[in-house]
Amino acid sequence: MAQQGVLLDQDQFCCSVCLDLLKEPVAIPCGHSYCRSCIEGCWDQDVLKGVYSCPQCRETFTPRPNLRKNNMLAELVEKLRKTGLQAAPPPALCYAGPGDVACDFCTGTRKQKALMSCLACLASYCETHLQPHYEFPPLKKHKLVKARAQLQEKICSHHDKLLEVYCRTDQQCICYLCTMDEHKGHDTVSAAAERTEKQRQLGMSQQKVQQRFQEREKELKELQQAVESFKRSAQSAVEDSDQIFTELIRSIERRSSEVKELIRAQEKAQVSQAEGLLEQLKQEIAELRKRSTELEQLSHTEDHIHFLQRYQSLSSISVSSDLPSIVVRPLQYFGDVSKTVSELREKLEDFLKGEWTKISTTGVQIHQLVSGSV
Repeated sequence: MAQQGVLLDQDQFCCSVCLDLLKEPVAIPCGHSYCRSCIEGCWDQDVLKGVYSCPQCRETFTPRPNLRKNNMLAELVEKLRKTGLQAAPPPALCYAGPGDVACDFCTGTRKQKALMSCLACLASYCETHLQPHYEFPPLKKHKLVKARAQLQEKICSHHDKLLEVYCRTDQQCICYLCTMDEHKGHDTVSAAAERTEKQRQLGMSQQKVQQRFQEREKELKELQQAVESFKRSAQSAVEDSDQIFTELIRSIERRSSEVKELIRAQEKAQVSQAEGLLEQLKQEIAELRKRSTELEQLSHTEDHIHFLQRYQSLSSISVSSDLPSIVVRPLQYFGDVSKTVSELREKLEDFLKGEWTKISTTGVQIHQLVSGSV
């Protein structure tokens, strides 16, 4: 506990600008103490204004106060340095980086990151320089917001006053002096009141958006389910039609085989019968050729007795009449079968065309049904 008290006392001897132990401490009229170089650096930045203020309490001084070394405070700080208590780690500094808002009252090349911005002072403060706004009654009334850049956007460009009023006529933010000038007679309310109204409208818009969002999500899920169901139905229809057409093709192939077998059977029967007749005709032709030869030889013999004897035997052999008369029909063959098959093809094509019209019409109706639901 004693160590904690020492550390607390040590913080009281730190400069609120550089956050280190005071170097050549000087007191200014308001009672706050700073390093001579730190306070002079702050005031050097304000030389054009001619008004000098305390970085902590913001009390102003005109003209610039003369600075004198606080000997007692300097001795105390020197004792702290010699005891080594200053080795205790100082509070961690959070320097402003790219995209951060820098403290307007930090000196040096590197400034600390601002935590809050004051809409009254139009300045941003780090944790150290913000303390006066929490401690001094006049500053406690100032409105603090999260640190933000471009505070000038909240200042009226015509009157250099804080934008606190909203003109509903022109729908823009204005200062209170604008209500007496170019916005005189307009429908004006405080920015807070307009924010409340706009907040209410925003809430209604959010409800509508949320409701629309939920409706669209529901429609999305229903449409996704419909798409999946449609895909499954299409796949099932493809498989069914593929199976049906496969069976139809197999049926046609079976009929084709049957027609081929029928033609071959008729061919075999007719050819077999014709080949039997051909064999008989060949034998008869051979016998007739032999008889013709013998008769030709007999007609030229000079032996009368031989002629008479052979003539009797040859003339007794009659020409066979067992074979029926053969009449060859015109070469039509299986033309009737081909014609019948051709007629079957035409009828099948006409039937398929008619059925395809029904199928394609059904497909169009399905497409229109899906389009109507989107």
